Amino acid sequence: MLKPQLKLPFIRKGSVSKPAHRGLTANEVRQCLRVAFGAALGFTISKVMGWNYGTFFTVYPMLLLGLVPVLNSHIIRQFLANAALVTAFVFVVQGMFGDQPIPMTIAVIMIFAFMFSCMSKGANFLFGAVGMVGLSMQLHFASYSSASVSDLVMSNVAASLLTILLAMLMHFIFPDVEARAKPPVITKPDSNRRHEVILATTVATLSFIVFQVLDLQDSLSAQVSSVLILFPLNWYGAGRSALNRAIGTLIGCNIGLAWQFILLDHSGILWFVSIALWISVMLFARYHMLEGGGSGAGFGAMTTMGILFGQYLTPQQDLVYNALYRFTSVTVSVFLTLMAVYGMHRLLNKFANTRFIIPTPENNK
Repeated sequence: MLKPQLKLPFIRKGSVSKPAHRGLTANEVRQCLRVAFGAALGFTISKVMGWNYGTFFTVYPMLLLGLVPVLNSHIIRQFLANAALVTAFVFVVQGMFGDQPIPMTIAVIMIFAFMFSCMSKGANFLFGAVGMVGLSMQLHFASYSSASVSDLVMSNVAASLLTILLAMLMHFIFPDVEARAKPPVITKPDSNRRHEVILATTVATLSFIVFQVLDLQDSLSAQVSSVLILFPLNWYGAGRSALNRAIGTLIGCNIGLAWQFILLDHSGILWFVSIALWISVMLFARYHMLEGGGSGAGFGAMTTMGILFGQYLTPQQDLVYNALYRFTSVTVSVFLTLMAVYGMHRLLNKFANTRFIIPTPENNK
């Protein structure tokens, strides 16, 4: 009898600790170049223009170019629709209910459930995934008493439009060498979809509440990590995702610290920092490809570097404290999130309508 295998949204081929022992294909090399140049250009442009929230301009290109190997009208529509929805939610809902915990929590539950439902169905996975990351970051920033919601919203719009333009430019300069195969269509029982949406929505909402109640304003990486490990949408994938996220964060923080020691007093020179970011992202993108292009350790290291460089590295501030704090907070966040995922998994599996059924060769026929 064949051993049941769980079909996850991402095809896994290795990890940072045990990467696949193979050379990159020509298409994967081109994708690495797109991710590295896209993130570095987004970061550099935001700093040259003096725009706030450099994390948006650095991380968004990583998401669009890293998670999706192609660019077409459907991908662009998803990305722009996500930017419009998240912008409207933060501008209207946060503006109306930001100081009212109960209405705000209800609104967050509804938008989270919608995003995870899009991810569970598969066809609009990018819309839901980027929406969850963008919404988490914006709600985090909006919790600052000194934050300007209008500035936050406009920065998100600018970053989204710039990301689309950068993605087009990168695909024009570094096009794929050969046509890519279409991703397989994932079929799921209705109980699995309900299980995934309820589990991910509940855990993401708990994360939002905890970060708001404890006023953890300096823990952006920890909050984003608590969302990223939910991307597999189930307990079986979340455990591996949590481990990879912790490994990726550790690597990203250590590389960030290494660059800080290398640059020393030259960290205020933009071109030096941009080159350091490009080298780091190019390295992490290679591991990202070896892992199969999913939200693994390589991708976690990339986003960690994006947050550190985009938000915390300035001529007046170095990365030492922030990098050390990032790893500690992310480790705690990932562990607690994983406990919540397991608890919800056990609870939902007690009911037939929300029981997660592991696909087997027999029931896939």
